[in-house]
Amino acid sequence: MKTVRAGGALAAAVALTLSACATNETATPSSSDTSVGSSLSGTLQGTGASSAKAAQEVWRAAFQTANPGVTVNYSPDGSGAGRTAFSDGGAVFAGSDRALTDDEMTGTFANCAAGTLPLNLPIYVSPIAIVFNVDGVSDLQLSAEVIAKIFRGEISNWNDPAIAALNSGTTLPDLAITPVHRSDNSGTTENFTATLAEVAAEVWTDKASGDWPASLAGEAAQGTSGVIAAVRNGSGTIGYADESGVEAGMAMATYVTDASSSAVGPEADAAAAIVEASSRVAGREANDWALELDRNAAGYPFVLVSYAIVCQQYNDAAAGELVNAYISYVVSDAGQQAAVPQAGNAPLSGSLATGVQAAAASIK
Repeated sequence: MKTVRAGGALAAAVALTLSACATNETATPSSSDTSVGSSLSGTLQGTGASSAKAAQEVWRAAFQTANPGVTVNYSPDGSGAGRTAFSDGGAVFAGSDRALTDDEMTGTFANCAAGTLPLNLPIYVSPIAIVFNVDGVSDLQLSAEVIAKIFRGEISNWNDPAIAALNSGTTLPDLAITPVHRSDNSGTTENFTATLAEVAAEVWTDKASGDWPASLAGEAAQGTSGVIAAVRNGSGTIGYADESGVEAGMAMATYVTDASSSAVGPEADAAAAIVEASSRVAGREANDWALELDRNAAGYPFVLVSYAIVCQQYNDAAAGELVNAYISYVVSDAGQQAAVPQAGNAPLSGSLATGVQAAAASIK
């Protein structure tokens, strides 16, 4: 394990002062909490996945209300940017739509105590919606094979027979398809391509990656909001985005395995079913909850899990205490439920919830 101590990097990432108090003092919000008595203070910087932007807005507001001395910043610059900022010391936690790989776990993490490993803690579970803008078409059914061929450019017109076969009774226009993908390194892209590589392997021959395959055409857009804007403002456009980022009134495709199967939409329950059927990555520390998603376990396979990547132990104990308090709130039952109305996430449940909550409480 390669780690470094970097007081300067930590100072740039987080300015913390905690008044003298018992280390086990409760500072996370609940339905009965008020701001009176909270002794936490400081500024906490997180960077990462734009998919969890809506949820982070809810969590930050609730945590800051209960802890008026604390400012929580979250910059939704993308998963890749978040992982880099966490490694370099520019953020004390990263939001990432995938866990660190085994190779990445051996890297250097400026804010983590020497000899300790980072933790990957699931905080946000959500379906990835496939959004489209085709005049005269509001309902659209697509299979994994057809989706893969559309984004590879092998199906290039909306009246293609393969699309028509899945949408009996729908008049599809003679209109070119413009696929829209992320231009930045994106966990949403990684989950989208991982899904296609698993459920449409004969068509999607590229490996899962946060970077869109350079060999494929289409329109590139920055972040979730960029993809949504490009699809909304285009004609014949189709893209992928975390469901929480889809604007009201935009059309979302449903998923079918073939023309005779029932259509399934990007719903939180479908995302939760995938996660519940998945196992933990082998060989990790007890408090690490990186998951191996089984995308064939439920009806709607386009699912992402966004992680908080944190230090198990920080160089600065004050940083560790504040990260512990914030992430403990995020993964609590109250925190998970609080985000649902705005973000549409599937709250952590069962052994996953209790395990992640215990892991968050162990942060130092």
